[in-house]
Amino acid sequence: MKKSILILIIAVFSTICAKAQYDAMFTQYMFNEMYINPAYTGSKEAMAVNLTHRQQWVNFPGRPITTSFTLHGPLANDKMGLGISVLNEQIGKLNRNLVYLNYAYRIKTGENGHLSFGIMGGLHNQVNKLSELKATESGDIQVSQNTPSIISPNFGAGIYYYTRKFYAGISVPRMVDDSYMFDQSGGLVKSNKFSANKFHYYLTVGNVFEINDDLKIKPQAMVKMVQNAPLQYDVNVNLLIKNKVWAGVSYRSSADISVLVGLQVTPQFLVNYSYDYALTKIQKYSQGSHEITLGYLFSYKQRKVVTPRYF
Repeated sequence: MKKSILILIIAVFSTICAKAQYDAMFTQYMFNEMYINPAYTGSKEAMAVNLTHRQQWVNFPGRPITTSFTLHGPLANDKMGLGISVLNEQIGKLNRNLVYLNYAYRIKTGENGHLSFGIMGGLHNQVNKLSELKATESGDIQVSQNTPSIISPNFGAGIYYYTRKFYAGISVPRMVDDSYMFDQSGGLVKSNKFSANKFHYYLTVGNVFEINDDLKIKPQAMVKMVQNAPLQYDVNVNLLIKNKVWAGVSYRSSADISVLVGLQVTPQFLVNYSYDYALTKIQKYSQGSHEITLGYLFSYKQRKVVTPRYF
């Protein structure tokens, strides 16, 4: 059943002609996929909270600074999941906030497998502080004042299959192109279009191999397809030592290599850190990228969490 589900997901993914739009990036996506796939919502055995903060290209002026918060849990005897995700990102003078509600419905497949279908809907808020820019020519009306605070709706969908040791998913987390531009008179032209040729498509897959009681190996990969950009993939291998210490390495195609270290403080509480070394020329002007993740899995009275979650 696991192989059949994986083949189905890959087949669906391979038929999509993906094209472009901007989206946030995380090295530690594998510890909380709800931001990129709503079908992940409620997939853990109790309510889960995750906080991730990323400082990209440290010391580079106008670098991206991203913070993500998610909260989700299972409902109705694990048949459904409900959650909320919030993201703030600053890039130069751009500041944007995303707030989403996520819903997932699960079908049990076999003894240990679950196939989940998810949707997400929310709002984007964006402000460009253009008045803080220094223009090369005085009197440029396009940088003389900040853009209005823009609020736009958005939504996404995904499929996620998982067992205790394996997962695979496909998703389109944001389906509305909510870009905008200036006209010749300096006025703001807003665009909110459902445009399939501007989607981000994500394919994720991973597995846990138990070598012995003290060592587990967790390889995983994520593939992204975006318009007017080459196919991007992340490949990662993590080790879990004595169910306490996480250690791993990652490679992002033509972009970064990363090291990850983490501590499973308790079966419920995880602290993780990653450092990205850029393989592009930007590394000459920055000190790499830093990312930290805090994750906590609550215990319901009826459900005692006794082992750490692998994903």
